[in-house]
Amino acid sequence: MNDLHARHRRVLPDWLALYYDQPLEITHGEGRHVWDAQGNKYLDFFGGILTTMTAHALPEVTKAVSEQAGRIIHSSTLYLNRPMVELAERIAHLSAVPDARVFFTTSGTEANDTALLLATAYRRSNTILAMRNSYHGRSFSAVGITGNRGWSPTSLSPLQTLYVHGGVRTRGPYASLDDSAFIAACVDDLKDLLGHTRPPAALIAEPVQGVGGFTSPPDGLYAAFREVLNAYGILWIADEVQTGWGRTGDHFWGWQAHDRNGPPDIVTFAKGIGNGMSIGGVVARSEIMNCLDANSISTFGGTQVTMAAGLANLSHLLEHDLQGNARRVGGLLIERLRAAAAQDPGVREVRGRGLMIGIELTRPGTDEADPDRAAAVLEAARAGGLLIGKGGGHSTSALRVAPPLSLTVAEAEEGAAILESALRSTQ
Repeated sequence: MNDLHARHRRVLPDWLALYYDQPLEITHGEGRHVWDAQGNKYLDFFGGILTTMTAHALPEVTKAVSEQAGRIIHSSTLYLNRPMVELAERIAHLSAVPDARVFFTTSGTEANDTALLLATAYRRSNTILAMRNSYHGRSFSAVGITGNRGWSPTSLSPLQTLYVHGGVRTRGPYASLDDSAFIAACVDDLKDLLGHTRPPAALIAEPVQGVGGFTSPPDGLYAAFREVLNAYGILWIADEVQTGWGRTGDHFWGWQAHDRNGPPDIVTFAKGIGNGMSIGGVVARSEIMNCLDANSISTFGGTQVTMAAGLANLSHLLEHDLQGNARRVGGLLIERLRAAAAQDPGVREVRGRGLMIGIELTRPGTDEADPDRAAAVLEAARAGGLLIGKGGGHSTSALRVAPPLSLTVAEAEEGAAILESALRSTQ
């Protein structure tokens, strides 16, 4: 055990997860690469958990942060804040939420916490519908609506949470159905559930489940749910913490794969917008955002230096069509990974869209999760110079591949070759 690891274990919680048998200290990065304290170079296919969205050390972002820090770093929301207003204007426009209002937080957890506060206050109900296999953060309320046991340390909650089918296409009681029948069965299940409970405040759902292993329903499921929700006045919260800003390639927001009945009532975001700076937030219709009848502020949400980073990062993303790059290079990468996994009996599925790709590992000949192999593949990939993530419901056995959206074709080929070798070496 190195000295930094020993110091970490002495002063930080035991439940603070670390990857790898010999944990990695990342000291610097550039583009799609990072370096560790020993000088080893890695191709980064996880981006600080989908947070380094455009590139490490992106010049536009570092310049914006440096210049803003030289003026003022922070003043709180008690004062007018030009960068915050400017970023809010851009996000409100991009959100497609009518008459949108934007509130900034420091994380996706806090964004989802705020969305739950708004929904329950607006609807005067503490009942929340959530998806099985979901993850929405680490606060007390967010843990209470997380449908993934591995990330839910307590059953105590200020909310009554009811879990709905549909977030995982290839597992569960409806997995054998075709897409249209799957959607119909999930809608029927939702209708039945609503017949047994007090009217809920909202349904919260990730368009693609992140920690759950990059699983998703057929396109249109949440649009079909929306017809039922609208009949009851139930709000739809789209958790776009991992899917926002074009990562899925096909859409700027993940919810747009389910847009037949319009945009969500509330959208939460975080991670990639700051490219590593701490930005989260909530977009909601004005009548929902303004429903609170008490004062509130955010000390650090919307602080000037993070807003400057967000503005520069968003401008770079749009000007360089990184959504289009995610679609093109992500399509190539997923096909390359499917080809690599085709002869591997321990790969149950390669799934995803854009640069959000999951590889589910199971014990050969079964549907039983194989977390030991997932850990072994992570180690082998690191040894080959590639960093990836892992996740999944029931047991952690899905590899998570989510590079910065500026990934090149050559880097996609290189990373796929390293991952193919890691899979082969662990069979």
